[in-house]
Amino acid sequence: MDIQRPSNARAKKIRRIAYGTVALLLLGGVTYGLSKLRPAAPSVDRATIWPDEVKRGAMVREVRGLGTLVPEDIRWVPAQTTAHVDKWVLRPPAIVKPSSIIMELSDPTVQKDAVDAEYQLKGAEADYQNLKVQVNSDLMSQKATEASVRSDYEQARIQHETDEKLADEGLTSRLIERQSKVKSEQLAIRLQLETERTKIATDSATAKLAAQQAKVEQMKALYQLKRSQLEALHVRAGIDGVLQLLPVDVGQQVTPGMNLARVANPKKLRAEIKIAETQAKDVMPGQKANIDTRNGIVGGHVSRVDPSVINGTVTVDVTIDDPLPPGARPDLSVDGTITLENLKDVLYVGRPVHGQSDSTIGIFKIIDDGAEAVRVNVKLGRSSVNTIEIVQGLNVGDKVILSDMSAWDNFDRVRLK
Repeated sequence: MDIQRPSNARAKKIRRIAYGTVALLLLGGVTYGLSKLRPAAPSVDRATIWPDEVKRGAMVREVRGLGTLVPEDIRWVPAQTTAHVDKWVLRPPAIVKPSSIIMELSDPTVQKDAVDAEYQLKGAEADYQNLKVQVNSDLMSQKATEASVRSDYEQARIQHETDEKLADEGLTSRLIERQSKVKSEQLAIRLQLETERTKIATDSATAKLAAQQAKVEQMKALYQLKRSQLEALHVRAGIDGVLQLLPVDVGQQVTPGMNLARVANPKKLRAEIKIAETQAKDVMPGQKANIDTRNGIVGGHVSRVDPSVINGTVTVDVTIDDPLPPGARPDLSVDGTITLENLKDVLYVGRPVHGQSDSTIGIFKIIDDGAEAVRVNVKLGRSSVNTIEIVQGLNVGDKVILSDMSAWDNFDRVRLK
């Protein structure tokens, strides 16, 4: 016989509602908890990063650039006249002396002008000697005339003095005394005139000789010019050194001022260093520099800073003070490091890949004993080749990542494995 059981539908409904409520609460709690979790940090291989530690102390500011060695003594030998290149006597890289003939030129016009100038000079010198004899003869004649008049005047003066004494004693007449006086006075006037004529003749002779001497000097200068142009057909080095370049060919016609050869002294070299324009603002003459020739490092100092910027770089001339190592030669590629200043007691770190002076950048700081790195904003100050000053954002002992972390620009935290 069937027995009717008591109904429990209500209790089941209540339990289902309770279970659903609990499940909803748990799901909401889990969702809320997950929403509060930070996104998983990407992993970075520790072997691929370049870490460094922030330090405090002295920091040497330096800038570096590539360059070449160039001779300090370079002489371009120019053509002095229009000429024809006959032959090369020497070719690069010949060792030359000042008198070494590099090439031979020819120009018939220059040769003719030199001969004409020589004969013009000889003619002017002959005219000077002839004029000198003539004016000396005329001057001697004038001096002789003056001497004769002076003699007549002295005799007339003595005669007048004698007649005057005799007239005073009554031994001769006053008429004779007056006649001798008039004669003496006339000769005195004539003597004065002849003296002035002698002076004028002397001045005239000096002027005539000076004018002719000027003409001689003019002809001499012209002859020397033509002679130097003739000698310039034998193209000489002019300095001790090495013949580097012959930019003309045999048979070529050259014009005045055209470069015929380049000679350089290989024993006196300087370095031309190309410094980035952003780093060259603090470079000044007198600063110390080191030049790496790949066969040794030599010391020097900055001698000149080019005021212009070419292709984003500034050319800095460095005079080398130390002896150059073997193998140093013109056009050799070198590395130059210039010391700007020595900073004392500053906070600094190795220079990050994208770190520029006087800027603010984001950099990863290593935390949790090297397990993670977080991005921090760091204000940078003065920079050097391998180090940079920390103005704000880091402290002594902090470790940071200097290598390129641009692949993680969208993350503020990375894990190091």
